[in-house]
Amino acid sequence: MEMKLIFTNKGKNAIENFKNDELIEVFSRYSKTLMKKYDLVMSVPEESNHNIVEEGTLKVKLEDVKCDVDTFFKELARDVKVPLKKRIVVGETLDNVFKTEVIK
Repeated sequence: MEMKLIFTNKGKNAIENFKNDELIEVFSRYSKTLMKKYDLVMSVPEESNHNIVEEGTLKVKLEDVKCDVDTFFKELARDVKVPLKKRIVVGETLDNVFKTEVIK
């Protein structure tokens, strides 16, 4: 299954302060931690994510899904706020980071 994480306006503002490879690393690292708790395999393919900031989306692949995907992504969004908040403008808040959409 392929999913697209569509960044909200505030999420887009936060990711503007990152390079493409940094965003791939953040999402890969935090998803690996969550995969210990949730029964699925998520990967962030570099070839599908060349312009994350410009497109405002991140594409991920899910395999062997045996859990509630919505709950997984809610927790992932909460977790990735930590590194994203470190680079946003002081005083700016970061509520929802992204919405999910199934590609196929």
